[in-house]
Amino acid sequence: MSEGNGVRGTTVDKAFEALYATDDGSLDTAASLLAADPGADAELSRRGEEFVRTLWTRGWQPADLVRMARRELSDEHVRLLADLIRAETTAYERLPHRWQPQLDALDTPEGRPTDRFSRATTVLELYRLLVRLPRLDAVGPVPGEALPPAAAGEPRMLGRIRALLAKAEATGYPEEAEALTAKAQELMARHSLDEATLAAGAPSPETPGAIRIGVEPPYEQAKAILLDAVATANHCRAVWNEAYGFSTVVGFEADLDPVELLYTSLLVQGTAAMTRAEAEQRAGGRKRTKSFRQSFLLAYANRLGARLAATSRRVAAEAPTLLPALASREVAVGARTDELFPETRTTRVRAAWDEAGWTHGASAADQAGLHPPHPRLP
Repeated sequence: MSEGNGVRGTTVDKAFEALYATDDGSLDTAASLLAADPGADAELSRRGEEFVRTLWTRGWQPADLVRMARRELSDEHVRLLADLIRAETTAYERLPHRWQPQLDALDTPEGRPTDRFSRATTVLELYRLLVRLPRLDAVGPVPGEALPPAAAGEPRMLGRIRALLAKAEATGYPEEAEALTAKAQELMARHSLDEATLAAGAPSPETPGAIRIGVEPPYEQAKAILLDAVATANHCRAVWNEAYGFSTVVGFEADLDPVELLYTSLLVQGTAAMTRAEAEQRAGGRKRTKSFRQSFLLAYANRLGARLAATSRRVAAEAPTLLPALASREVAVGARTDELFPETRTTRVRAAWDEAGWTHGASAADQAGLHPPHPRLP
């Protein structure tokens, strides 16, 4: 039995040489080796779980890996990766905060039966992607590390924000959606103020944390600007990684989940408003254009940033004695951002201008007129 395991290990080792080659011919040869040795399947899966486990220690999380596989490969690769992630994470008694929702969201596209050579090729293509991923800055603990005590359920405030935004997304009346979204932002601002009050009264060792939020194409620049606006209005900082399709949002723990909720909801609402505006354009004889959609989303993000920031300033002004505490927390967030990303740069928006798209987008956000900000890049 030991001899057999050694032979299978040799087959996999030989096949894995192709992961570091630059030609597809090597990959085909490796897939042939694996296809001819059914006994290597278990070792192949075990190695895949090892690759995934190594990436956890290199700063990656489940949603990050799936995002990369979806961007670079096919549904079949994503299905295989989801299986590996599930298998690897079952080994832990408890997972870090925010990991379970990522696992719950794993896609499992319907797979079609394939021959052994095709499956081996899929496995090797996925593994080649995994071994080439770089190290990322960690935004939380790794499975297997000591974890803080688990929170008992979702904070009530977060549940209220979630409910308000769900209503805003569901309503067909723009005025109602605007009012509900404004109420959600006000609730977020007041909650942040409450946290600052606690910190001012009894300083704690809490330091800013970070989360990654996917910023998917198309129109990712406009989406990154929207996320930056939401983060800034809620005492956080966002840094966009264009190459890997996400932004890292840095802030105190109480602000991070609400920022993700609000950004996701505003994106849903903005997309729905854009679809309605396009329908009006088509009814008027105008074809849909990429520049229309890009300009729409840029104007939408720009105006919303101003609205959200105004709400936060108004709420903060109601408690002027807490302004130093808020400023201190923002300084801490800035310092943590600089620590994670010592070198950032701004990038100008690369988009064709469409006046109708901008006007409709600004109208969807209830006012036009400001220039879009520049998202920060690592």
